[in-house]
Amino acid sequence: MRGFYNLHGFLKHLAAFTAIHDHQWPKSSIKSIHSLNRIKQNEPSKPITRKSTKKHFKSSKKQEDADPKIYMRETIGNIYKILKYSTWDSAQDQLQRLPIRWDSYTVSQVLKTHPPMEKAWLFFNWVAGIRGFKHDHFTYTTMLDIFGEAGRVSSMTHVFKQMQEKDVRIDAVTYTSLMHWLSSAGDVDGAVKVWEEMRAQGCVPTVVSYTAYMKVLFNDNRVKEATDVYKEMLQSGCSPTCHTYTVLMEYLIDSGKCKEALEIFGKMQDAGVQPDKAACNILIENLCKVGETWTMNQVLWFMKEHRLALRYPVFLEAIRTFKIAGVSDSLLRQVHPHFSIESGNQETGELRATAADAPSTMDEWLVLILLKKENLVAIDQLLAGNEDKNIKLNSAIISTIIEANCGLCRPDGALLAFEYSVKMGIIVERNAYLSLIGALIRSNSFPKVVEIVVEMIRAGYSPGTYLSALLIYRLGRARRTNCAAKVFNLLPDDHKCTTTYTALMGVYFSAGSADRGLKIFDTMRGEGFLPFLGTYNVLLAGLQKLGRVREGEMYRKEKKSLQSDGQSQNAVPIDQKICDFLFAGDVVS
Repeated sequence: MRGFYNLHGFLKHLAAFTAIHDHQWPKSSIKSIHSLNRIKQNEPSKPITRKSTKKHFKSSKKQEDADPKIYMRETIGNIYKILKYSTWDSAQDQLQRLPIRWDSYTVSQVLKTHPPMEKAWLFFNWVAGIRGFKHDHFTYTTMLDIFGEAGRVSSMTHVFKQMQEKDVRIDAVTYTSLMHWLSSAGDVDGAVKVWEEMRAQGCVPTVVSYTAYMKVLFNDNRVKEATDVYKEMLQSGCSPTCHTYTVLMEYLIDSGKCKEALEIFGKMQDAGVQPDKAACNILIENLCKVGETWTMNQVLWFMKEHRLALRYPVFLEAIRTFKIAGVSDSLLRQVHPHFSIESGNQETGELRATAADAPSTMDEWLVLILLKKENLVAIDQLLAGNEDKNIKLNSAIISTIIEANCGLCRPDGALLAFEYSVKMGIIVERNAYLSLIGALIRSNSFPKVVEIVVEMIRAGYSPGTYLSALLIYRLGRARRTNCAAKVFNLLPDDHKCTTTYTALMGVYFSAGSADRGLKIFDTMRGEGFLPFLGTYNVLLAGLQKLGRVREGEMYRKEKKSLQSDGQSQNAVPIDQKICDFLFAGDVVS
């Protein structure tokens, strides 16, 4: 324990944790049948009698029945295929004919294969009606996780309320899962209430629970409370695991305290906790983000000694980081002799050369060389100088610079190239706009997204129905209602269809404005656009969320009428397919 408490000096300066344990919960164990006893070599051989033949037949039968895990794996795989590739009516018939005994383990394993979410929920309810089967906290927690991971918070809380109403045992794993997904959805107060309820019910937290709650508190800038929770975890006898140390090191690296993170890397080994492959991958990935190559080499030495390897995407990111820093990557290649990236580098070089489109000026040749070396910092300075001198570069080169910066998680560099193109009157390629939009959304720079869409449409590029609706929906999930409305208003008339109107409806419902959502629905109909199933899913889920259930009954009837009419249709318009795909809806509503 002494090694654990030595970490307090670092925790006093802690500002936020950035990771969480993947929760684990007990699985039903299946014991294999013992094989037959070996026949002693010195035992004299005996003639096979009728009796011994019968005994041998029974023994062989036991051997054939051995290793039930293989049988269960095949059975669960078969159920997954049924749920994925069959309609629910057909799947239901096939499931009923399966000669298996439905138990908690089987149902949980089927749900963990991640069949389509709606069918997973239908299967969950169907199996509850089988005689002799009863859902327990394992199956409920798995279903809760499926909704939580998909961001269906209302569905997740519905499942949790069912557990409470049916008096199903709720353990620390269930509470931790609920707390994690609520926090991920931005409901910090809800996550704190779950923790308080867990303690009030006398449920003993695990190290995973403590870690999850500390992350919630640190993300909400409640540093002292989070540190107190950490101390409580140690006092309760929960020892930090490899992931606990990794979380701490990850925060220190993100804060620029790479030396302190390296000290923890050594102290965890002194405490008897060895960094595993996952921990090393997380550390290298975060060190790449801050460009710290010296610390990266120290971790690579450990990986070389313990025969650990990076995931291929992390390996490629490390190669780029060493190149940008101008540091030798020989140790990285020694640790990963099985990775051959020469072909990848060759393809990248050819891509840059093609994008340069036969550079005709010295500046374009210089940019091409810098692109091949991925020295994007130097390109930033070159662009700033060219802007002052009013020097234009090739459109393909600017597009490639934007895509290269986005690929290396440098939205500022991509924006610099974009702003240069706007000031110089250069129209970049469509993929450059799309890459920049994606990078800005990932960095939460939502107001800038609107500017990119303006220039993209002005350049004559069509964002398309799918991308337009997806962008509006994503801005709404980020509570950027004004930005989403601006993007909708910027769309050409041929892009304003049922799908984009549905996306805008969802934005206002997410913002808590049912009246504006209904107004958009009426406007859509007034423009002659018919609602689809996805439209009704958004409408009904929004009304239920805002407590206007009675008002939704009329629309629920319209939805049922549409479903019955839709079964007779052979050809489905592409707009309807996109709308129903994007807004599959809250299956619990």
